[in-house]
Amino acid sequence: MNANPAPRSAEEFETRGFEVVEPVLEGGECRVVRRQIDDIGLVSAGERNVLAEDWCRSLAQRLRRHFGIARRLPRDAVTVQCSLFAKSPQQNWLVALHQDLAVPVRERVESSQSRGWSEKDGLLFVQPRLSVLEQLVAVRLHLDDCTAENGALRIVPGSHRFGRLGSQQAHDLRSSTGEVLCAVHAGGVLLMRPLLLHASSKSATETPRRVLHFVFGPPRLPDGLSWHLAV
Repeated sequence: MNANPAPRSAEEFETRGFEVVEPVLEGGECRVVRRQIDDIGLVSAGERNVLAEDWCRSLAQRLRRHFGIARRLPRDAVTVQCSLFAKSPQQNWLVALHQDLAVPVRERVESSQSRGWSEKDGLLFVQPRLSVLEQLVAVRLHLDDCTAENGALRIVPGSHRFGRLGSQQAHDLRSSTGEVLCAVHAGGVLLMRPLLLHASSKSATETPRRVLHFVFGPPRLPDGLSWHLAV
């Protein structure tokens, strides 16, 4: 089924774990951002360090000030990552059911609360303690219309409230709860808790699907960790 109308309260957002906010950017503004993305010169279907770009940091600040987004963020939240996901007929993939558990940090720190260290696109990632993950909010800015045909996210409502989930637990929860298709128009935003179970299919059309996936989190991390970048 498709996503329900936007939650009317913060309590509903916390219960379901997601909300669609649109419009945030107008059509002309989306075209400007798409041109800026083209200037990056992608060699693959994505990039995890877009926040290093000046225009992206400015865009993050604008999103943070938008009423529909700001009301779901803690007052002291900072932008800690922006990834670009660009599906097209040439670069096409499916995303299996999962939670987003890793965050980019400056350096490796020995801590019993940190695990799953990895390096991607020149960034160091770690899975921090659960209390950190529970504070994060992802802001997915859609630069093209995103539909069932070109790979819109499918979300399991409320699944972020169960902490880290194993593969069997995740599939059992989806079977019992069901999933919601989050179609979003170009210029719109999908707000979501990264612990929310989500997946997406391959695109079945010629229509591109470009999404800037911002992550907002607390200004400081525990256990000796520090953000790779905080805006």
